[in-house]
Amino acid sequence: MSDALLSVTDLKKRFPLRSPVLQRVVGEKVVLDGITFDLDRGETLGIVGESESGKSTLLRVLLGVVEASSGEMLLDGQPLHPRIKDRPNSIKRRIQMVFQDPSKALHPRMTVFRSLAETYRIFGTESDKSIDQQIAQLLNLVGLSPHLARRYPHQLSGGQRQRVVVARALAGKPDILLCDDPITALDVSLSAQVLNLFLDLQEHLGLTYIFVTNDLAVLRQLAHRIAILRQGSFVELSEAKRIYSHPEDGYTRELLEAAPSIQRGLQRGLQTESST
Repeated sequence: MSDALLSVTDLKKRFPLRSPVLQRVVGEKVVLDGITFDLDRGETLGIVGESESGKSTLLRVLLGVVEASSGEMLLDGQPLHPRIKDRPNSIKRRIQMVFQDPSKALHPRMTVFRSLAETYRIFGTESDKSIDQQIAQLLNLVGLSPHLARRYPHQLSGGQRQRVVVARALAGKPDILLCDDPITALDVSLSAQVLNLFLDLQEHLGLTYIFVTNDLAVLRQLAHRIAILRQGSFVELSEAKRIYSHPEDGYTRELLEAAPSIQRGLQRGLQTESST
């Protein structure tokens, strides 16, 4: 038996295609086609692919909000139910999502405090500290001042909103964070700061990440291994250093050719952050 934290074998997802008039099923669209990988505890697996390659669908299947058509998922060697509603809270809390657009991920009429308190209500807490103390501690953990807890999402900057989304995911004390390109809505400087946040959290909390993006440069400092996803299948899966130095697939080489300018931008963002 594998010692991997998460094991995925031959995962497939098909969506029915319906005729526009009678809405009869006339075929199917294959979105995921035989995805297989192991994820070790404390590892970051980067998944890179163009739009509509299946990246976000894969995360939603792992989260259980989209049910796989076939395949097997194991968490610590035990079967992971394909539907989130059939997973007990003790399992739900272990796999959490950091969404791409923080503006859509946060309820506009809920304060930061209420959003985080709701997560504690769902998953419970083993701490003897008050909810106020726990939320203050959680906000400090993601680099935010506790006084922001009384604000609404529209009163926060884009970077602050994304940190709140990360904090909400951490409230359940997860093992795995599924990151759906969480820096795409941020400018270069803020992107670098959020990437550094993910690195710090992994170091301090031992988190495991699956981080999807369409830019290979984003993963250079973050990923241990990288999978290249194209049309629902992995065309390459290897150690990150090998992907950058000796890519085997032509599509991977195309992605790398587009990456250098982005990487320079991220470096400028990191330099700006270190000087402030």
